[in-house]
Amino acid sequence: MNIINLTSSRIFRFGLPVAAVLLMTLLLEPVHERISTITIALTFLLLVLFSATFFGRNPALVASFAAMLCFNFFFLPPFRTLRIAEPQNLMAWAAFTITAIITGELSAYARRRAAEAERQRIEIESLYSELQGAFDKAAQAEAFKRSEKLKSSLLDAVTHDLRTPLTAIKASVTTLLENEGGHRTIELDSESRLEFLDVINEETDRLNNFIEGMVEMARVEAGLENNETAISSVHEAVAIALSRAAGLVGKRVIHANLEDELPLVGIEARALAEVIYTLVDNASKYSSEGSAITVRSVREGKNIRISVTDEGPGIPKDMRERVFDKFHRLDRSPVIGLGLGLAIARGIIESQRGNIHIEDGENGSGTSVIVTVPIYDK
Repeated sequence: MNIINLTSSRIFRFGLPVAAVLLMTLLLEPVHERISTITIALTFLLLVLFSATFFGRNPALVASFAAMLCFNFFFLPPFRTLRIAEPQNLMAWAAFTITAIITGELSAYARRRAAEAERQRIEIESLYSELQGAFDKAAQAEAFKRSEKLKSSLLDAVTHDLRTPLTAIKASVTTLLENEGGHRTIELDSESRLEFLDVINEETDRLNNFIEGMVEMARVEAGLENNETAISSVHEAVAIALSRAAGLVGKRVIHANLEDELPLVGIEARALAEVIYTLVDNASKYSSEGSAITVRSVREGKNIRISVTDEGPGIPKDMRERVFDKFHRLDRSPVIGLGLGLAIARGIIESQRGNIHIEDGENGSGTSVIVTVPIYDK
């Protein structure tokens, strides 16, 4: 029974991409004289990319081979032959084939890296749980041994989170440099160059945010955030946080409802902005595109209450304290990461004599994270 299921799965994974290529060929062939060859080639490239994304590397390679044959046979003169008459068409065919293979490999590589990151996250959570149990049940020597194992796994995960954006940056830069050199395998147009530059920009921001998060956690644990003389404006901190998060929220709508003429609070603007940014970032990760994220602030006695509310699935009540633990994330979470954001946010707020907790969102749906910080007292 398992052999039959495995065979059916392989037929589906390899057959569907090829069927998609053949179907697209049937649709484009009658009208190919009215469509440019570049448009047809890009259409086939999209099919290869989708195949790599949803079915893996090998089905994508099979799809790219089928697309290459169909592209040559039906859309490059002389038509309905595998012979290519014009040298420029031969170059177009070669460029399509190389690009299709590279696209499939890169997309499949991204899937493998994401799966590897998720496996490492699960391993870290398991090891961290074991470590907590070891301190309670085992001798000090056994606890120390498990601690060393956790440090090793954590180092591997941190190394992965550093290496992944660096790999993408290196690949993009190398491709751009090769395209500018004398030996070009693929001719990049201005739009393709811009896409590679966007990858470099995004991965650089990702690397920078990761390093800032680790540094902030170190500062919190070292007690460096406790600055009793610091003051800041809530309006300023919210503006800084929302400006920084602008590129992360996608098509989500941000509402900022801040009470007018709020008094100053006894916390650094940079630290408060970091907390608000983290909460907005989390809200965007766990809510769908098109939904709303609302940032509110009001005065409550001697404190300022700041809330970040999303329209996502919400957090069960029994998990609302645990999500503030280091390396802890919700089960079945689609988001890949180490789970440090809320731990950093709590460390910053509590070091400033504040409080942070989670409540239900509006009308009992979504999540609302509430931050309370003291008003500055001269």
